[in-house]
Amino acid sequence: MTVTDMLTAAGRPPVADPDERVHRRRKLAAALRLFARFGLTEGATGHISARDTERPDHFWINPADQPWARLRASDLILVSPDGTVVEGDGPVNPAGVAIHAQLLAARPDAVSVAHAHSVAGKAWSVLRRPLDPLTQDACAFYGDHVVVPFAGIVLDAREGEHIAEVLGPGKAAILANHGLLTVGRSVDEAAWWYISLDRQCQVQLLAESAAGPLHLIDHDTATATAAVNGSPEVGRLQFALLWRQITTEEPDLLD
Repeated sequence: MTVTDMLTAAGRPPVADPDERVHRRRKLAAALRLFARFGLTEGATGHISARDTERPDHFWINPADQPWARLRASDLILVSPDGTVVEGDGPVNPAGVAIHAQLLAARPDAVSVAHAHSVAGKAWSVLRRPLDPLTQDACAFYGDHVVVPFAGIVLDAREGEHIAEVLGPGKAAILANHGLLTVGRSVDEAAWWYISLDRQCQVQLLAESAAGPLHLIDHDTATATAAVNGSPEVGRLQFALLWRQITTEEPDLLD
């Protein structure tokens, strides 16, 4: 199969449950478990959302009192824009409401937002710099991520609005002195962009700690690479491999 064939296949709608609402929740549960598996979580901090198919201003999110590693689709809670839990049981993280409600409202194209306090992401965020085009993988974020100044714990809708304003149409944000955030037109994309972004932070931290100059990929090449590596199709393709693995090994997440 050629690269073109792979991208074409990834661009096709996935084989979903008859109920897209159920399918989206299952993808969200899988993403949460993958974040736990990759060590991207820290206690009760962080959250991933999925826009509801029936009420687009509402979103599914992980309850604040459940460990990500064991979350099932049925454990997720549906939250209104003001933070009211309208389906499911469990407390909602106030920061999750402030961030996800505002970003999903500002981005009609977005289905999912991912935010966590991963180690590499936090370490890079204290430098308050965008990532450089050091590698082919890093080019996925070239010209498509921003740095958001730190203004304390995000508990107010105005802070969520500020993040949305700085992010604009981009796919990712480095929240200074805080962590990382990604947005996708599917849960697949948002989750993969976060996993990849955290790894690019780790790579740049390692590269900058080594002796010798950093050799950046030039603007034209980085732009051309971003058009492929940073495309929604590639985001979905990359997540599809992880989805197959985790649903095979931990099928209870689909419950």
